[in-house]
Amino acid sequence: MTQIYLISPPRIDDIDAFINQLDEVIAAGVISVFQLRLKGIENREIVLMGKKIVPKLQEAGIAVIINDNPRIAKDLHADGVHLGQEDGDIVEARKLLGKDAIIGVTCHNSKHLGMEAAENGADYVAFGAFYPTQTKEVVHHAEIEILEWWQDIMEIPCVAIGGINIDNALPIINAGADFIAVSSGVWNYEGGIKAALKKFQNLIENKN
Repeated sequence: MTQIYLISPPRIDDIDAFINQLDEVIAAGVISVFQLRLKGIENREIVLMGKKIVPKLQEAGIAVIINDNPRIAKDLHADGVHLGQEDGDIVEARKLLGKDAIIGVTCHNSKHLGMEAAENGADYVAFGAFYPTQTKEVVHHAEIEILEWWQDIMEIPCVAIGGINIDNALPIINAGADFIAVSSGVWNYEGGIKAALKKFQNLIENKN
């Protein structure tokens, strides 16, 4: 069954208010993985915020992944790291973080990058963007068929990312994505965070 992979907002201006939002995330009871993905701030600030965020989520049984930076992941005792194509080497990240760490890799819309990441020891690959997204400029557009292809030939999980919201998630779920990565579709949902997560879970449980 597809699981929900929640990505943080790109900016957190008020860490205390955000911690309160995480209470809603935890209360929804449907998140498997959380990625801390902050842009435009210094590593030191990410670590300071992460020290409040990571333990809270881990205590609730949610795996925490740090975007881009294996060193920060190690410093925060996070569960793993997500690497973009320009963010370092899987083998080096594994040496730093250990055999039990979760290492995911952005593979855009490329079957070749996906297979290469799997061969190099990635624990999951991420394909996208499937839809326009508010959180970053879309350079690589992925077709839903790549998820079906991946499920037919590969064992390690795939994450679908990019502009996924309540209204467009169902085709991604039906195509066999192991995880749907969601961000603004949760944080900016008019009905609130918990309601958004519950609606995503309802789509998963009642797909087709």
